[in-house]
Amino acid sequence: MQTLIHRDSKPWQVQVWASFLIAVFLCAVGLSYLPGRDLDRAFMVMGYFFCLSAAFVLAKYVRDQEKTQAEGKPADTPMFKLVVWGGFFLAMSLTGWGLWRMEVNETYKAFLGVSWLYLITCTVTLAKTLRDRHEADLNEARISGRAPRGAADAG
Repeated sequence: MQTLIHRDSKPWQVQVWASFLIAVFLCAVGLSYLPGRDLDRAFMVMGYFFCLSAAFVLAKYVRDQEKTQAEGKPADTPMFKLVVWGGFFLAMSLTGWGLWRMEVNETYKAFLGVSWLYLITCTVTLAKTLRDRHEADLNEARISGRAPRGAADAG
């Protein structure tokens, strides 16, 4: 019996990485030239990093939940679910609030807002692509008999 292992195509991987890097670049440019007070600039940089890390954590959490439910294993605790989702919504809300209340040109706010949302969507897509590759590598190693001990639990 032959087992099919799904792998993303190279063009898809290039597009995902390119999109993520473009989003990071656009956000960096927007934040680097942000007019106004240093406090606003510092708040927005922290907000973008908070959103970026929260998006990666949320993507991993959702994927882990899907996997544990499919395998019939116990899921994470309700408190962890609250922390993950709460952290994501808090990061997005505080960053959005900071962007909205800043006293800068509306066009500049629009640029920052669009590049920020682009960064979040690219982050989720990148997280999924990386996780798919990791799982395909594990499945391939398991089939060929060279999976390291405990590799099935990794990720």
